[in-house]
Amino acid sequence: MKRGDLYRVQRANEEDPRKWRMYVIVSRQILADTRFSSVICAPIYSASQGLATQVPVGIEEGLKHESSIHCDELVSILKSKLTYYVGRLTLIKLQALDEALKIALALED
Repeated sequence: MKRGDLYRVQRANEEDPRKWRMYVIVSRQILADTRFSSVICAPIYSASQGLATQVPVGIEEGLKHESSIHCDELVSILKSKLTYYVGRLTLIKLQALDEALKIALALED
């Protein structure tokens, strides 16, 4: 389990109308490597509004179609729910994710 890994998760959030949703791990690697029971993830949607807090992803990352990571909607997901591995972000996409997270969390460089 690594930062930047994409997983298909069944009902990670009770409010989500979809039975399955794609997520990417955004927690720092040390958290993913510890015995903490959860990690912070960002959801992936097929719709994109082109915001600076959204990172485009697609087939190259293991998805079936073009989508986007939404960094304004971070959630904590139990590691035990992250069982259906789909793919991994490239280094360039990880850098774009970092920039989108900085914007979403109003962090300075």
